[in-house]
Amino acid sequence: SLGNVKERERAILSICNDLRMVDDIIRKYEYKKNGLIQIMLETQLQLNWLPGHVLKWIAGRLNIQLSEIYTVASFYDAFSLEPQGAHTVKVCTGTACHVRGASNLLKKVSSILDIQEDETDPHQVFTLKTVNCLGCCALSPVLQVDDTYSTNPSLPKLKKIFKALEEQENRR
Repeated sequence: SLGNVKERERAILSICNDLRMVDDIIRKYEYKKNGLIQIMLETQLQLNWLPGHVLKWIAGRLNIQLSEIYTVASFYDAFSLEPQGAHTVKVCTGTACHVRGASNLLKKVSSILDIQEDETDPHQVFTLKTVNCLGCCALSPVLQVDDTYSTNPSLPKLKKIFKALEEQENRR
């Protein structure tokens, strides 16, 4: 629903910026088809997901069928065809974490962020995921936010972590 002219202008400008950025990435891989996965990974790193207009652009630039690109994007868990938050929050639900209270940790995180597992908040700041193991069983239950791990964080600590990240995104 791009009702007003300003919204349409912003959407078009955003799409143009996305495509310029993707062209820079494709150029790094010399327009070679065997660079597809790396191109997609770098694109997702920049945009936090792989929008349809970007995948169409990549297909055209590399002369690859769009269906092949969607096959790759849907095969690998590393790729997302849905908008993701700037920060990924992972709650380990492996056996050790489960036994030591992962479900309570997940409930706390879900409550603070006001999203459920596999959801992204409306402002695209956080995406909440569960994972089978983070490899920190002795520290369980464990939460990973981006590249930082927390061992059984308290409610105040969780609020502090998420507030700091929200403020960081608001400054951007």
